[in-house]
Amino acid sequence: MQESIYTTPEHETLRDQVARFIAKEVEPCAAAWEEQGCVPRDVLRRMGQAGLFGLMYESAYGGAEADALTNLVFAEALSQSTFAGFIITVLVHTDMASPHLHHAGTPEQKRKYLPRVISGELITAVGITEPGAGSDVAGIRTTARRAGNEWVLNGTKMFITNGVHANLYFIAAKTGEGKRDMSMFIVEKGTPGFTVGRALKKTGWLSSDTAELVLDNVRIPESNLLGEEGKGFYSVMRNFQTERIALGAMAVGHCQQALKITLDYVRQRTAFGEPLWSQQTIRQRLSMLDAKTRAARQFMYHCAWRVTQGHDIVQDVSMLKALTGELVNEVVQTCQQFHGGMGYIRETAIERLWRDARVLAIGGGATEVMLEEVAKRY
Repeated sequence: MQESIYTTPEHETLRDQVARFIAKEVEPCAAAWEEQGCVPRDVLRRMGQAGLFGLMYESAYGGAEADALTNLVFAEALSQSTFAGFIITVLVHTDMASPHLHHAGTPEQKRKYLPRVISGELITAVGITEPGAGSDVAGIRTTARRAGNEWVLNGTKMFITNGVHANLYFIAAKTGEGKRDMSMFIVEKGTPGFTVGRALKKTGWLSSDTAELVLDNVRIPESNLLGEEGKGFYSVMRNFQTERIALGAMAVGHCQQALKITLDYVRQRTAFGEPLWSQQTIRQRLSMLDAKTRAARQFMYHCAWRVTQGHDIVQDVSMLKALTGELVNEVVQTCQQFHGGMGYIRETAIERLWRDARVLAIGGGATEVMLEEVAKRY
């Protein structure tokens, strides 16, 4: 990994720690997880016990109180795995779901849940997307209504990563008539009326569990309101900044791994009596894709640095998400092409990366939506 002006020796120690974990605990085992459809929870607990699940959270609850650059180093290091289902299982927990508790939770809520979230005892999911509302967050139809000292939730959530096996869910629901009048709620697994409608079978991310969630008159205490009533839309928008940098890191990691695998392959594979590397078009296309990947990586680190400086970078992060979501598909498809028939064989790393990369231009904000977010801020 090339040195960066944004990282420190401590960051590189973290990167090495994650790399060792992946080499020992993930890459030799994860093919079985692809068949099982989830990452074993004991693997996630070991990550939590290693201090990897609470980097940005308060030390009082077991966190490290690190900054956004440290968190990005972790996400990029994690994304060197060739199993994206594993990567997204972790990143949903660390960067997309549990931050809602970190940002908006009361001291009582944090004391109750956050130590176990950080240790990996509780795995989290966030329920925003619905059958008719994805990138259009304000279009959700799940409702929450007061009933005495309780809230009653009704609705359906769709495409929820960690949805089958999570222990703790942060659910967005409408609490008024206004388009953006929504709130966030804490819902524990096993709450009556809260069920997995079905586990979803996907093209990629096979080792992550993805579900439809059904809320049928789910009653939770009024104390399970997360943050201010009616402010959930803004909580979701705030967290998108962290989420989209993490997804950018995932895309860059896929690019790096695909290029590494392909460079090794084309230097060894011969055709017409010569290594594929002897073909000018292959050398030049891989060189250009590497240049684009390195440029995207530097932009990504600059975005994280700006977060540490307290800037509002919605436009930059939207650019990053659009750029990396498209770039990873360009890189991985080209690398797969250069593998020829082997690139289409299940269980090869490049075929897996090709399947897994596709969703990065869709999930967490589709490219077209991201570009509109960019355009309206000029």
